[in-house]
Amino acid sequence: MEATLRVLVIHGANLNLLGEREPEIYGRMRLEDIDRGLIELGRELGMAVEAFQSNSESAIVERIHEARSQRIDIVLINPGSYTHTSVAIRDALLAVKIPVIEIHLSNIYRREPFRHHSTIADVAAGRVMGFGADSYSLALRAARGVLKAARSDRR
Repeated sequence: MEATLRVLVIHGANLNLLGEREPEIYGRMRLEDIDRGLIELGRELGMAVEAFQSNSESAIVERIHEARSQRIDIVLINPGSYTHTSVAIRDALLAVKIPVIEIHLSNIYRREPFRHHSTIADVAAGRVMGFGADSYSLALRAARGVLKAARSDRR
């Protein structure tokens, strides 16, 4: 029997306000509903999903560090506004050597020019954006393929 894959979903700054903050951009679904759906989908896919949200860059960095000792197989991260500014989150992801998928609810390339830059895009195995809350479930479904490819690369 195949071992359950462990997935850490990290939500960054202001994502705790989903459903209330700029619903015309981010949609009306609340973060709790997204997390509940991911946990359910994870069960169907043979994955244990844990979700974490913080508005604090340092808390996000600490959580990424903890992921290594918890044997997390993959990190799905929507850094929120830290996408465009956080070298610390980028460095943490590089340090733990866990595959990562970057997620965004909106298509950042259809937004203000300063949002077009991501500090983690080049360290992510892939990026999913522009599909609203479905961006998360699409990333979770893609995680299995990313892990399979990572294991093949190690051989």
